[in-house]
Amino acid sequence: MASAEIGTPVVSPPLPRADRKAWGVVILLFAFFTLNFADKAAVGLAAQQIRHDLGLTAGDFGLVGSAFFWLFAVGAVGLSAAMRWISAKWAAAILMFTWVASMLPLAVPTTFGVLLVSRIVLGFFEGPAHALCQSVVADRFAKEKRAFAGSIVNAGSSVGPLISAPVLTWVIVSYSWHAAFLVLIAVGVVWLVVWLCYVERQPLRKRPTAGAAEADPNGHIDVPFLRLLRLPSFWGLSLLSFAGYLITSLKVSWLPAFLGEGLGYAPTTVGWLVTAPYATAVVVLVASGYLSGRLLARGWSSRAARGHLSGALIVFAGLSMIAFALVGPGTLQLVLVICTFSINSVAFSVAFAGASDFLPQRQRTAFFGCVIGFYSIAGIVAPYALGLIVQAGPTPSEGYSNGFLVVGIAICACAVVGARLLDPEAARRTLEAETAMRRAS
Repeated sequence: MASAEIGTPVVSPPLPRADRKAWGVVILLFAFFTLNFADKAAVGLAAQQIRHDLGLTAGDFGLVGSAFFWLFAVGAVGLSAAMRWISAKWAAAILMFTWVASMLPLAVPTTFGVLLVSRIVLGFFEGPAHALCQSVVADRFAKEKRAFAGSIVNAGSSVGPLISAPVLTWVIVSYSWHAAFLVLIAVGVVWLVVWLCYVERQPLRKRPTAGAAEADPNGHIDVPFLRLLRLPSFWGLSLLSFAGYLITSLKVSWLPAFLGEGLGYAPTTVGWLVTAPYATAVVVLVASGYLSGRLLARGWSSRAARGHLSGALIVFAGLSMIAFALVGPGTLQLVLVICTFSINSVAFSVAFAGASDFLPQRQRTAFFGCVIGFYSIAGIVAPYALGLIVQAGPTPSEGYSNGFLVVGIAICACAVVGARLLDPEAARRTLEAETAMRRAS
């Protein structure tokens, strides 16, 4: 491993140019994330049927939405750490296989208990998905292209529900909510076969590559992993992601129910209306990733291109949520709903790319897993809390307004603090200085 002195730039061989194979992997990871979020959205789309069939109150249904995240953090941290020793090809394949297996019990008539357990297991195995995808992207793309490639992958978080909302709603209305999960299972199996056939041959156990540390722009950084978790940038990234996931968790669990129960739209209309935020989110994600890369190329600091850009967009989403909670039903409210629920994933691509700017390759996946473990708390708290607020409201409409107002304020607060703390360049300087001190001692 090459030594580094304070203030001395480390000259590393340039990363290999991203080839067609690398972009092919990006497309498959995009499909991977598409299925990941289609799985999450399915219960929200089937909210009315599930509540009717199983006799659930709003609080009970909020518990179902929350249950998905009970072990999400455990999976994000534990499985992400374990996957340091497994090749990316087989790690993704194992995750997809477990997703399919966890949804099998929902393809037939079931009970509230089985539904809860299924969502808990699915959440556990979906926990490390984002960390794995971002690590694969960071390994294959140079710094200035990383946010754009990551944004394409993360666009799957919007395309998944965008495609699944009208399709699964039609399946649910025409057949049943069990049939919707059967469709997801079948598509998951197809993805698994294509992934195993396309990705280059890799052993199950990850093997170190000769010269990997030298090829890694941050390979010279050598500090204990726990030191990374004390960086201000770790907490900045965690808070930005927490704010984004407050929106994400409500988007997949409560947005369809809000449009139907809160605003009075018919189920088939909800199936189409819910696609608007997801369609807009694809544009926002790709555009923000491209903009972040262009800002870096033009000499802007990574703090501005990663942290400030993400923070500004998420604050805008929080303010939009506060506004739609206060205005009456109508076109303006729908526009504000779309603005709120289309910006939630920015932190997961732009801000995460900033973390890759200072992390050694060998520590990325575990670091990302810890961030995901932190922000998954939003998924545990927000759906259940909103369900209780809706249940306690004089009317469902007022309950939704009260709940979204509280969440909107929390989003703005977390985004402002997170944007201030995330500074990839300062984090890299700190880690380089501590590496030099450790080697000198």
